[in-house]
Amino acid sequence: MRKQGLLSVRTEVEVAFHDIDLARVTWHGHYLKYLENARWALMDRIGYGLETMLASDEGFPIVGLQVKFIRVSHYKDRLQVLASLIEWHSKLVINYLVTDCANGQRVARAQTTQLAVHVRTGAMMFELPPAFVARAEAAVAQAL
Repeated sequence: MRKQGLLSVRTEVEVAFHDIDLARVTWHGHYLKYLENARWALMDRIGYGLETMLASDEGFPIVGLQVKFIRVSHYKDRLQVLASLIEWHSKLVINYLVTDCANGQRVARAQTTQLAVHVRTGAMMFELPPAFVARAEAAVAQAL
């Protein structure tokens, strides 16, 4: 992980049979699913889960994604995904670290960047909504 923020959540996943490819390793695209699950756990911890987001008429599309694959994982491996809040004012930046639960070795690291948009109009917002920022700052303060 490049940097761990002040607010983080950890999720675990067991690599399922349908997540592996013919080489018997986890297909790289499935890591995005693992990151997404950790990202929503972080949003829930902030108190801004999907229901709250939809009710506010705001969306947070991913506009940037960087992933570095460090080592492979296999069927039935247990992986831990750490999602860490880095930036939450003008954009939402989350860093991720995927490790093997059995030995703690790094499997992948990633970063997502999201911007805010008005769902009905599609207009981009140049700052994250004040309600989201307030909830993020309260969650960070509680984590300290």
